[in-house]
Amino acid sequence: MSTFTTKDGTEIYYKDWGTGPVIAFSHGWPLNSDAWEAQMFFLASNGFRCIAHDRRGHGRSSQPWNGNEMDTYADDVAELYAKLDLKDVMMVGHSTGGGEVARYIGRHGSKRVKKAVLMGAVPPIMLKTPANPGGLPMEVFDGFRKAYLADRAQFFLDVATGPFFGFNRPGAKVSEGLIRSWWTAGMMSGHKNAYDCIKAFSETDFTEDLKKFDVPTLIIHGDDDQIVPIGASAMLSSKLVKGAQLKIYPGGGHSLGDTAKDQLNADLLAFARG
Repeated sequence: MSTFTTKDGTEIYYKDWGTGPVIAFSHGWPLNSDAWEAQMFFLASNGFRCIAHDRRGHGRSSQPWNGNEMDTYADDVAELYAKLDLKDVMMVGHSTGGGEVARYIGRHGSKRVKKAVLMGAVPPIMLKTPANPGGLPMEVFDGFRKAYLADRAQFFLDVATGPFFGFNRPGAKVSEGLIRSWWTAGMMSGHKNAYDCIKAFSETDFTEDLKKFDVPTLIIHGDDDQIVPIGASAMLSSKLVKGAQLKIYPGGGHSLGDTAKDQLNADLLAFARG
């Protein structure tokens, strides 16, 4: 297994597939780098080097008690890029991973970054605040935490069966395999790590990070995303990132890498080559 150890002693697992210009992926909660396999296989087969890590506390990475917040997540990415001496990276982040990409650029700049993609991403901030009246109220995330602590396994099953893939929509083509895969990945996450990450993805304000973007940026979002509603996310982020390109998938849900993977793969390839 490919791993490295961060300065605070956390072991981070990563995949490194293919050769060519680098595309690096940051996954959503509570998953791991496996969530990107369809994109990595496709892009590595088309001449790119694809790298994805399991965020600390997720997948095959170790499960530290501390550091389960966006600053440390971004610093872990910076350590990975430094270890592999990556340059001209196209960063791609889904959901929580989109926040990780934003905070990385906000904290570490774009000296190693050539392009950025935010897909179904949580920025600028999910939580409803006076400055973000279109966000989701704290009660939603308190409900997540309550359900998580009451029966984590059932909570993960409910998320995967329902809103994550949009399988709760009338006429949806339900994949039992995707549900089981998501549940398995969720159960691989550390109990405290995934709990802490609910606060990280919902309460972190990425507004100032987005203003620091100075590379070509593609923002992709489904207009039927039930996890990260488009109005308080992509529609705002696309105004905060100078020159951002916004691509909306009509009827698209949260997990476009699974439910719209052919379109997403084609869009990522075009953006990477452009």
